[in-house]
Amino acid sequence: MHIPAELKYTKDHEWARIEGDVATVGITDYAQSELGDIVYVELPEVGKKTKQADSFGTIEAVKAVSDLFAPLSGEIIEINHTLSDQPEVINKDPYGEGWLVKIKVSNKSEISILLDKSKYEELI
Repeated sequence: MHIPAELKYTKDHEWARIEGDVATVGITDYAQSELGDIVYVELPEVGKKTKQADSFGTIEAVKAVSDLFAPLSGEIIEINHTLSDQPEVINKDPYGEGWLVKIKVSNKSEISILLDKSKYEELI
């Protein structure tokens, strides 16, 4: 199972790649493997405000429907439009082309609450 060291993680199996004040968010390799074949993703509209740990969308797989939780508070500034036609990209490349949203982070102190690679490995 692939867990990139440069990312931060949530206990709900989302990841965040933080570059400046923008966090690119997706679900982990572990999460996509547990869900199975992903068939639909519901993402928020650009401009929506999020709070850390609040649901911002849903992901539907053959096995289950799960909420997606924001790793950080902020504003959605971009969504991955590819996923509306090809949600299976998340299964193939969860840390790359399968990203979900980009959040303009409003409270950088929340980053300290997120898990690093070793803490995420302990969780799973």
